[in-house]
Amino acid sequence: VQLQACGGGLVQAGGSLRLSCAASGNRFMIDKMGWYRQTPGKEREVVATINVANRPEYADSVKGRFAISRDNARITVYLQMNNLKIEDTAVYYCYAKIPFDGDFWGQGTLVTVSS
Repeated sequence: VQLQACGGGLVQAGGSLRLSCAASGNRFMIDKMGWYRQTPGKEREVVATINVANRPEYADSVKGRFAISRDNARITVYLQMNNLKIEDTAVYYCYAKIPFDGDFWGQGTLVTVSS
């Protein structure tokens, strides 16, 4: 499975961005998809995930501000990020899980939130 993410960029605090990630390859076996993020010197942390039944889960830090969605026909996952905060600045990584196969990661996309 290959994951291609896009949508990062520079935005002012309080603004919005939308990330998208399209899967290719053995994509129809994908169960859970989602987004993680990482800042220098810190471990990668989960932001939001969504399973094949479209049930989302969110990190407490983004609840009420971010919304994850999924297009199962196109095997694409989206992350709508609203009311962005400076602490949301990070490299965001797309993630996909195939049962009994493993975890797959896309290239990171940088989100920078300025004051």
